[in-house]
Amino acid sequence: MTDYKKLGDDYLLKVYNRFPIVIERGNGCRLYDDKGKEYLDFAAGIAVFALGYGNKEFNDVLKKQIDLITHTSNLYYNEPACIAAGEVCRAVNMDRVFFTNSGTEAIEGAIKTARKYAYLKDGSTDHNIIAMEHSFHGRSMGALSVTGNAHYREAFEPGIGNVRFAEFNDLRSVEELLDEKTCAVIMETVQGEGGIYPAEDDFIRGVRRLCDEKGVLLILDEIQCGMGRTGYMLACEKYGVRPDIVTLAKAIGNGVPVGAFAVTKEVADNSLVPGDHGTTYGGNPFACAAVTEVLRQFKEKDITGHVRRLTPVLEAALDELKDKHDIVADRRGAGFIQALELKEPCQTVISRAQDNGLLLISAGANILRLVPPLIINEDDIAIMKERLDKALG
Repeated sequence: MTDYKKLGDDYLLKVYNRFPIVIERGNGCRLYDDKGKEYLDFAAGIAVFALGYGNKEFNDVLKKQIDLITHTSNLYYNEPACIAAGEVCRAVNMDRVFFTNSGTEAIEGAIKTARKYAYLKDGSTDHNIIAMEHSFHGRSMGALSVTGNAHYREAFEPGIGNVRFAEFNDLRSVEELLDEKTCAVIMETVQGEGGIYPAEDDFIRGVRRLCDEKGVLLILDEIQCGMGRTGYMLACEKYGVRPDIVTLAKAIGNGVPVGAFAVTKEVADNSLVPGDHGTTYGGNPFACAAVTEVLRQFKEKDITGHVRRLTPVLEAALDELKDKHDIVADRRGAGFIQALELKEPCQTVISRAQDNGLLLISAGANILRLVPPLIINEDDIAIMKERLDKALG
């Protein structure tokens, strides 16, 4: 039998501290390793597998597209991309979309769009961007530059420059940084890697108001918290806030690598033109067929409504664990993006949970992050509670 862990350690660049599990297959909300052990998955490939594993309708669409064509380049139109573009724009209430291969590429495109928009206004290139402390937007140089964690940035400085960091959920800190050269404010509607902190109503609405008053673009990163995870297609819908640019990825492809940034008509008409931006693989027929099928199932199965209905059940289970175990300091989140903040590092609990057949991930040294497939049911929540209870004990 092949030792895949050794093979991976020998040849994969070591930029991850991988758990000692070799995942072989999945079905619904369960994953199975190469020894046949079953795990209830409350990580979903880091908030990716919204529709779960082995979704037959989804798989059949991809198999059919493989037999047609998987790639054409963006020098030509292709049917799946044109259909997916319309579906995405309608789903997130935006007017134009650009498909990428990942979330970090979506952030790169959003930054370029905002800077081009400002450049066309005054012809200068000295505009600044306001980002948030404790944010996470990706690992590429542009996305890293607006990520509010110095530890991620320090070895790779200088970044793109002219980035200022405000405090999330502190409107005054944004006001103090915003000036006539600010071209955009970028933030996650729910901070993910920073510890699962949802935006407060007054903050996100206040930022939208400030941007409107100053002619500044609001970029919302909904790569992790969007696509139904909070019970709304976009988390910002709950606040009644519409961004100028929104970034998407993860659940939009249900495991197929695809991301996107979508913009309003005002931004589309006054920013990028042919030659400003591009991608070889982004918007390919295979990925866009996946996007369209994901959105079709979201509508047919009322995924957002399902998340809203089960959120109180999930939160109640986690609150009971918080009240029972002294190690748990707090529970917070929105919909199916939840966190238990522990009073000590969480890796031991994650390892114990794996031993008990439950997959969890962290969001910081002491934050347990729960981002299950959006199709979990009450029985899954009860099993999660039982297995996490043992791990916390």
